[in-house]
Amino acid sequence: MKATQDTLVTPVPNARPAATPLPPKSARLKRVQVVALALLVLAGFVNYLDRSTLAIANQTISGELGFTPTEMGLLLSAFAWAYAFAQLPIGGLLDRFGARLTLGLGICLWSIAQGVLGLLSSLHLMILARIGLGIGEAPQFPAGAKVVSEWFNVRERGLPSGIFNLSSSLGPAISQPILTALLLWLGWRQMFIAMGVLGVLVAALWYLSYRDRVQVALDAAERAHLDAGLPPQDAGLRLTFADWLGLFRRRLTWGVVIGYVGIIYMLSLFLTWLPAYLERVHHLSLSQAGWVASLPFLAGACGVISGGLLVDRLTRSGRSLAFSRKLPICGGLAAAGLFALCSAGVTGIGSVILCFSLALFSLNVAVAGTWSLVSVAVPSHQVASLASIQNFGGYFGGAFAPVITGMIVQQTGSFGLALGIAAAVAVAGALSYGLLVRLPDTPS
Repeated sequence: MKATQDTLVTPVPNARPAATPLPPKSARLKRVQVVALALLVLAGFVNYLDRSTLAIANQTISGELGFTPTEMGLLLSAFAWAYAFAQLPIGGLLDRFGARLTLGLGICLWSIAQGVLGLLSSLHLMILARIGLGIGEAPQFPAGAKVVSEWFNVRERGLPSGIFNLSSSLGPAISQPILTALLLWLGWRQMFIAMGVLGVLVAALWYLSYRDRVQVALDAAERAHLDAGLPPQDAGLRLTFADWLGLFRRRLTWGVVIGYVGIIYMLSLFLTWLPAYLERVHHLSLSQAGWVASLPFLAGACGVISGGLLVDRLTRSGRSLAFSRKLPICGGLAAAGLFALCSAGVTGIGSVILCFSLALFSLNVAVAGTWSLVSVAVPSHQVASLASIQNFGGYFGGAFAPVITGMIVQQTGSFGLALGIAAAVAVAGALSYGLLVRLPDTPS
């Protein structure tokens, strides 16, 4: 009988197994880990710079091309829907062909689409380019989960999961002032083209520098360190279509699919509408909005690292896989919903930014927990598949945030209802992870 069936898993949420020391880590293995994480963070920064360009240029483009808030919402959402549906095959491709090739091709594709956006004026053609951007960016974070599962022991995956997700918070934080400066200096068209060129260079660096685990001749001590605590049958397996399809028959999979919507819906709202909110509601200039909008995302960067450290600390203290992941996820989502709701009820710019910062800090504590969760929930040859399915759910649901927010703003002139909806979705996500997701005490 298969050990991956949910009916055979008996969670032990508060078990404290005796900790045994990990086999030593070689200098070469440490170097591989540092290089892999550095490249993932670099690619992630470019990823978020590219997906943030339209949000930064929102008011400029809509003014020049005559797009309404609803049309801008559709343009912003086109990326997320394409990104979401591309997740379904991309996880299988990553598990089958590795992160080196799959992510390298993805970076090339999204960079070309980004550059082309700077040449267009038609709404329909720009939507097609945003779809290309979404498809190209799809491998980024499932590839991160794949890299962590291949190059880090199961007991030390929390912090690396937080680090490779650092770009999801720090990227938008640095993108606000950087892209605002580029927009004011070059204009929005040249900004898109310049970012496309940068992405192609990063794609070449990734492919030339990173190696999948199967491409590296590890010695016995290195394999012992990486595989300690894993079932013997987990090593060396290759994904089959039956393995991939079987994930959809598990309650765990649907729990993470529904739960991740709680994260991405709120993140998408902030990522796509925060600069415009500051310009519309608080009457900041474009340059002022760029700097102020970076503050909540800086808080989010602190949150994702804090979440990763919390996961590892709970794991090393003997807490079960379930408890060490679900506490940051459920607690972070609930707190993010609370602070988002509070932000709808305050008026001063300082109070609003404080609430936004606390919401994104809490949300990113949950982010670190979710990516650490998928790295231990299934065997390593299925990690990218589960991660991409989780991402599909999050971005499919999150794709509605920009367009719903645009419609609400156009009809009411206020962002309050939009923030309340995001808070409710976050709490629903916490309930999904808490009630539907079950993890074994050791990796599946």
